[in-house]
Amino acid sequence: MIRSVVRGVGSALPKRVVTNQEMESMVDTTDEWIVQRTGIRQRYIAGEGETTASLGEAAARDALADAGLVPDDIDLIVLATSTPDNTFPASAVNIQNRLGIRHGAAFDIQAVCTGFVYAMTTADLYIRGGMARRALVIGAETFSRILDWNDRTTCVLFGDGAGAVVLEAAEGQGTAGDQGILTAHLRSDGTHKDKLYVDGGPSTTGTAGFIHMEGREVFKHAVGMITDVIYDAFKATGIEAGDIDWLVPHQANVRIIEGSAKKLGIPMEKVVVTVDRHGNTSAASIPLALTAAVRDGRVKRGDLVMLEAMGGGFTWGSVLLRW
Repeated sequence: MIRSVVRGVGSALPKRVVTNQEMESMVDTTDEWIVQRTGIRQRYIAGEGETTASLGEAAARDALADAGLVPDDIDLIVLATSTPDNTFPASAVNIQNRLGIRHGAAFDIQAVCTGFVYAMTTADLYIRGGMARRALVIGAETFSRILDWNDRTTCVLFGDGAGAVVLEAAEGQGTAGDQGILTAHLRSDGTHKDKLYVDGGPSTTGTAGFIHMEGREVFKHAVGMITDVIYDAFKATGIEAGDIDWLVPHQANVRIIEGSAKKLGIPMEKVVVTVDRHGNTSAASIPLALTAAVRDGRVKRGDLVMLEAMGGGFTWGSVLLRW
């Protein structure tokens, strides 16, 4: 059978780093409060000329170089983002043009923090269905553009950045020993819409709006939702928690990450954590963390890697793959 194998990873971050100490001078908060409740110590904030598309392009080029490929080798681009450069066209098309690609297809997916998991799942289906041979899957965000910088409960949490992977079709045996994506599970429940949302949009206010979040409600649901879709992956493959080499979670809050790992019985030594340096970069957080773990040698060929996320909507999902 056809499997979608990761051939390369890449990342891109804005030039400006904003530490918790700098946040103290901007809003009524403290480094101690932020670290204790979230684990975040700094975040990157996009400056003039840095956009979702420009960061996405840079991450894509980094991933292509890692894979030893050129843009013309790609026939599908799936971009996960909640902060596109324009209402339309899709920022994926912008990235496609920036890369000089004149063939194939490109489109955006919007599932907030779960966006990269949704995008990986979608690209996998295109590849396994024979509609694409090689895909760029990108998560890119400039959440700083939809933050109310007077709201200390949200502005300290989010950052900007982009990450990307190159997926390529390869032959597999149809077993859990195959390289590539083994299983994916997606969920959503719109009854939770008002717990994490942006109060704007073209059809309602005609503005971009700002993020609003009921932090305690999000925290209350997060661990259960995340672990449910991971259990679904275990059931589908026969793999158990003890078999997982690396858990790469959405980087929203270190307490959610620790709670999920504990419930699953996965030691924190096997969990990739980058929330301290990136903050919550929404759809970009998983590929940023994955790239970091690949580049520093933690993730190696043959490792079982679990990706998971939960975000506004609510949406949540998991992707299990063998490196």
